Amino acid sequence: MPTGLTNLWPVIAVCVALSGCSAPQLSTENEGPFAPGVDTKQEAVNGVEVGHRLIAAREYELAIRAFNRAALENGMDAEILSGLGTANLGLGRLGQAEFLLRRATTDFDAWPEIWNNLAVVLMEQGKVEEAKLTFRQAFALDNGESTVIRDNLRLALAKSENSAKTEPQEQQEYRLVRRGIGDFTLRSGAL
Repeated sequence: MPTGLTNLWPVIAVCVALSGCSAPQLSTENEGPFAPGVDTKQEAVNGVEVGHRLIAAREYELAIRAFNRAALENGMDAEILSGLGTANLGLGRLGQAEFLLRRATTDFDAWPEIWNNLAVVLMEQGKVEEAKLTFRQAFALDNGESTVIRDNLRLALAKSENSAKTEPQEQQEYRLVRRGIGDFTLRSGAL
């Protein structure tokens, strides 16, 4: 036997042994390797809720898309405007955020959370006096029940009292709030 063929015998033996094996069959059941299909019988998740979840995950561009879809499906309301404003605030678009949150407070019967979030935007823009008034509006509408709104008002009052001082202040945290469950923290100057 030529020497080149003796080296191929182990390879040939493995190929012959494997030729009797067949490839595994893919299952068409749910345990297959592919993602399950869409269940068209289920109700879709509310776009507003998706938008709020995306804001909590700091996915602001996707949140804006979710709120826009919700507005197309259900019409524009205060919660959608507030969500759009909050997402724009997260992206550092303070002018757009202020516009949307002001629209939510003027065009609709806004709840305290929207007033609070507008005040946070105003604080970020350095409009401390207007922010104080807006925090007070939120606090009054809430009857002082929200600790987040109360803490934000305290921070704004302390900042306006200490604005005459020239020494650097420690970083302050203002909290955005959402109607229902959840709130978002925004550090001053973080944008």
